[in-house]
Amino acid sequence: MPLSNASYARLLALRTGLRHFERWSERQARAAGLTPAQHQLLLAIRGHGDRPAPTIGEVADYLLLRHHSVVGLVDRAEAAGLVYRARDSFDHRIVRLHLTEAGALRLEALSALHLEELDRLALELPDAWTGLAPVQRPHGFAGPVADADQLGARQGGAAQHPKVATKQKVK
Repeated sequence: MPLSNASYARLLALRTGLRHFERWSERQARAAGLTPAQHQLLLAIRGHGDRPAPTIGEVADYLLLRHHSVVGLVDRAEAAGLVYRARDSFDHRIVRLHLTEAGALRLEALSALHLEELDRLALELPDAWTGLAPVQRPHGFAGPVADADQLGARQGGAAQHPKVATKQKVK
């Protein structure tokens, strides 16, 4: 069945809105004294949540970059006083990334602006965003990205990659 003109218009509106948001975001980062890549790095570290701080590999997954590219980005951000590295408290082979106070303050100011802009865009393009959900491939796994419903349905709601075997307790 061929797509309707409205479907093409919806896709165009979404992609145009995304491009405008991306350009706007880059300008805001530069105005705050950051490169767009540094802004994304800070967001990936802070947005990782309450779990242990992310590793370079996890940040590479968020940013869709190769590990070695993120190493260089982290080196530059660390030299700028935005982030620091620290060994994991349980496994000293693992290095985790953290925001400095200066990095956290810059990110908070930028994030407030970004949320306001997203609210504005949601009013302009309400139907364009329908059905879109953020999906992140679990770190270290190749292969297709599962959609949000698949990730939430596995293991009683816990997001897990299908290749990861879990031991079931036998009662």
